[in-house]
Amino acid sequence: MSKQELVILGQDATDDACCPGTLAAPLGEEQAAGLAKTFKALGDPVRLRLLSMIASRAGGEVCVCDLTPAFDLSQPTISHHLKLLRQAGLIDCERRGTWVYYRALPETLDHLATFLQTSQTSQTSQIAQTSQASRTPHASQTSHTAEATA
Repeated sequence: MSKQELVILGQDATDDACCPGTLAAPLGEEQAAGLAKTFKALGDPVRLRLLSMIASRAGGEVCVCDLTPAFDLSQPTISHHLKLLRQAGLIDCERRGTWVYYRALPETLDHLATFLQTSQTSQTSQIAQTSQASRTPHASQTSHTAEATA
């Protein structure tokens, strides 16, 4: 069995210098409250689909008249879900005549992506370090092995 060193992705000095992690320290109360509000808005499948439809639209914006038919919900219910996404800072809107056009706010989406990526990278490195530590024989185990072979 070969003894290869486990490479931990995302642990380069260049990674830390370029993009300091969001989880370099525990979240503050204000930061946690803001993220919780945003994640709560995404906790509903209808709102998640709405955000996906808006963010993936060519041109970056979509008319509410194009969103409503995609759901088996009333127009006031769709408007309520859109309002919650707006309050969470995920989308913005602009009224043009009788129609309202929605667009995703990339700053908020990028912030969420950075937070999630940092969380995932942190967990991956902890798992890798634990795995590596469990594979490294302790000094007492090595000496017993040496004595048994002698």
